[in-house]
Amino acid sequence: MAAKDELEAEGPGGGVQSVDRAFQVLDILARTGHAGVSEIAEELGVHKSTVSRLLGSLVAREIVRQNNDRGKYQLGFGILRLASAIPGRLSLVREARSILESLADEYKETVNLAVLRSNYAVNVDQAMGPSTLATYDWVGSLTPLHATSSGKVLLAALSVDERDQIYKSVSLAGRTPRTVTDRKTLENQLLDISRNGYAVVHEEFEIGLTAVAVPVYNHVGTVIAAVSISGPSFRFDPENTPDLIQGLREAGLRISAKLGYTGL
Repeated sequence: MAAKDELEAEGPGGGVQSVDRAFQVLDILARTGHAGVSEIAEELGVHKSTVSRLLGSLVAREIVRQNNDRGKYQLGFGILRLASAIPGRLSLVREARSILESLADEYKETVNLAVLRSNYAVNVDQAMGPSTLATYDWVGSLTPLHATSSGKVLLAALSVDERDQIYKSVSLAGRTPRTVTDRKTLENQLLDISRNGYAVVHEEFEIGLTAVAVPVYNHVGTVIAAVSISGPSFRFDPENTPDLIQGLREAGLRISAKLGYTGL
C-alpha cells in the first residue's frame, strides 16, 4: 500500500490526486469535527503515511491544526482566513456594480475595479462605456502595480515596508518607453497620489492608453480597491476633462460608503 501511494503521488496526475485527497481530508474534518490519522486513512483507503504528509502540509499552512485530544486534527484558523475573503470580495463587486455602470455611461469609457493580489493589481469587475472601441475583458487580469493607475493607487496606500517587500519580489519593468522604472521617481509619484487622492497614467502600461484611478475604502478607512476610468489617449484626457476626476473621486467615496466607510 505504501509503495503504491508513493508511486501515485509522484507519477502522472499525482499532484491532482494529492489535491483531491487534501480536499477529502478537509471534508472529513468538517463533517466529524476532529479525527486522527488512522481514522482518516481508513476512510480514504490509503496508508497512514500518505495522510500524515497531507496533514503536515495543511498544518504548515494553518488550514488544519492538531489538538490536545490524543493528537487528533481539526480545521484551523487558516480556513476562516480563506473563507472570510470570499464574502468581502463578493460584497465589494456587488456594491460597486451600479456605480461602475453609471461611470461608464456618463464618461463613455471603460471602468475597472481592481484589488491588490500577490504583488499585482487584479481587476475584479468592469463596465464598458458606449464609446469603447475595444471589448477586451480585463476581469481577472493581473496588471503591474507600478505601471497602472489602479496599481499606483494601491501602492500609495501601502506602508514603506510593504512596498519594499513588493519591490524585492517584482521588478519595475518597462512596459512602454513611458513606464516609470526608477524607484525614487515612483516613490515621489506615490507621495503625490496620497496627497491628491488620485493617480493618472499616460501610456505607461500600453501605448495609446490613458487611465485615472481613485481609492476605495472599507469601514475602517483602509484602501481595499481602486476604481479607474481608461480610454484611448487621443480622446481621453482626464486632467483636462471638466469634473471627471472629481466625479470619479465621488464615485469611489460612494462605493466606500456602501462598505461602511464614513470618512472619519
